[in-house]
Amino acid sequence: MTKIVQVGNIACGSEQLFLISGPCVIETEDVMLRTAEKLKEVSERLKVPVIYKSSFTKDNRSSVDFYQGPGLEEGLKVLERIKKDFGFPVLTDIHTPDQAAPTAEVCDVVQIPAYLAMQTSLVTTAAKTGAVINIKHAQFLAPDNMSKPAQKCESVGNSKIILTERGYVFGYNDLIVDPRAFYHLRKTGYPVVFDITHSIRKYGIPSADPRGGNREVMPTIARSGVAAGVDGVFIETHPDPSKALCDAASQLCVYDLEEFMKPLLDLHAVEVKYRGSMAAEAQGR
Repeated sequence: MTKIVQVGNIACGSEQLFLISGPCVIETEDVMLRTAEKLKEVSERLKVPVIYKSSFTKDNRSSVDFYQGPGLEEGLKVLERIKKDFGFPVLTDIHTPDQAAPTAEVCDVVQIPAYLAMQTSLVTTAAKTGAVINIKHAQFLAPDNMSKPAQKCESVGNSKIILTERGYVFGYNDLIVDPRAFYHLRKTGYPVVFDITHSIRKYGIPSADPRGGNREVMPTIARSGVAAGVDGVFIETHPDPSKALCDAASQLCVYDLEEFMKPLLDLHAVEVKYRGSMAAEAQGR
């Protein structure tokens, strides 16, 4: 049985698929508001709940010359406005323990980046804020070992946890999504999210280079995750991905999001029905 984790008015882990979406990193006000306006429209038309995501700092860029974001103070102001104007719960990631408290004052969900998932001080300090904690699955960690950072949150009294799959490092500069991960993450009892857009990144290639992401496989891997029973999908979106300041090769155009989501919602409905029939069969034995 999956634990229900409440994010604003969204019951994560219920039978309703939810969406985490927004630009990879906080850019201009125009980009942020245009994205939010379209996400609101998609959310209302498809009846899919949305958590708005954007990073105030991207601290793992491959070069110091690449855009990193506006920083904590200015970034949180933008997210606070999005939350107020559009009614979205908001999510952002932190990189150091001192960022946890101010972030939790604004954001409904504090995200632990995949590279930092095993950093005890970061995870426990974030958990102590009482915010929902989204832990990204480390590229180097076996999926069943994701119970370890979850237990670190629990050790300080916070069981409001979401786990997000985002692909494994495989070979040289490539990421692979192993569907077995969804099974192992679900066994923790916490809601599971599939980060589709980060899973198609090609390491070692600048994100502005068209070769830096495998967009052509997005529909395939998205369907595999939803069919495997994830509770939510994570899709970074931008009004014009080719001009995005981060992950330009992997973000989805927000104006294409509605059509991208439709088959996933249909497939999710089938998966929920199948899950229910299996549970009923098990009870009847």
